Amino acid sequence: MTMKRKSWQDYQKEIADDHYYYARSCIRQNFFPGSEKLFIDMLRNDLGKDLSDDPKHSSCTGIGYHSDIVPLETIMTVVARQFALMGEVGYENLVTSCITSFGVYTEILATWHEFPETEEKTRENLWKATRREFKKPASLAHTSDVVFHFREEIAARAKKRLVNAATGEPLKVVEHIGCHYAKIFPKSGIGGSEFPYVLAGMVESWGGECVDYPERRHCCGFGFRNYLVQANRGYSIANSHKKLESMAPYKPDFIVANCPGCAMFLDKWQYAIAEMEGTTYGQNGHGIPVLTYEEMAGLVLGYDPWELGMQMHQVDVEPLLDKMGVEYDPAAKYLGRNGKYIGKPESAVVNCCPTDTIYDIRE
Repeated sequence: MTMKRKSWQDYQKEIADDHYYYARSCIRQNFFPGSEKLFIDMLRNDLGKDLSDDPKHSSCTGIGYHSDIVPLETIMTVVARQFALMGEVGYENLVTSCITSFGVYTEILATWHEFPETEEKTRENLWKATRREFKKPASLAHTSDVVFHFREEIAARAKKRLVNAATGEPLKVVEHIGCHYAKIFPKSGIGGSEFPYVLAGMVESWGGECVDYPERRHCCGFGFRNYLVQANRGYSIANSHKKLESMAPYKPDFIVANCPGCAMFLDKWQYAIAEMEGTTYGQNGHGIPVLTYEEMAGLVLGYDPWELGMQMHQVDVEPLLDKMGVEYDPAAKYLGRNGKYIGKPESAVVNCCPTDTIYDIRE
């Protein structure tokens, strides 16, 4: 008997086409604030979709929950309040920016399904605390799901492609999937844990080529207890080190991740490893640029890299911009929104740019 080999299509899920209630991420606001803004601009302005950016919503408290600080009953009530706020403004399709939030919402909905008494207790707690009631979302998606869903529409509007402008060859891309997206509830992610395709689909639609390497599905080592407890951070950097060592021989042009923690650690641990061991993993002795999927989409759509917030990265992105033929102003990299020079980090071996950049400090 011949068994049919499964692929990512066997794990496909329905994604709403419009009318999204957007739940921002507490840590992404600090790591990559330009990415969340770009998601809103891209959905509204480029794709013409309706999206609610409600200032009343809060953190899901997922970090506290996974660190055994916030009890299950508390986080259920917090999430129920998010659902209530969504209903109050007339939406039913929840889209969340954070991988951990996506995992938390998925876990809570599954718990309520398996144990209805926990849902009833949550409704009681929410009413006592806020005098609110809620309906469960008709659709729950991560923001990377939505970008994947519209990847062909983005490709049709592309100003640039994930292609080396000088050679015409596809860029080599390492795609990294957050654990809380694919490994907790595999059926809730595009492609599941075996064939996660949410980022690979974007890369392929926009002209790039995914790098397959031995540690492709290895965790970045983010782990909340690993970064909250200083003594544990060696576990985190060891995981990222293992991935970087594994991917380096394939000479990727950049890394893209759909988890804010993964993108941050794969970027900044390169600096730490370079300082500790003198080892770098990119070409020409520098680091490998690390992007969020919104930044990747933004470059394809022709957004200015500094408006996307790409100067927030530890590893300079200019080598990637040059390969893609992206036009940018080097003198605008560290100018604030008011045009004032905000300063720049000290030069590091993972960076590629000259240390004597002259900035146009506008009055």
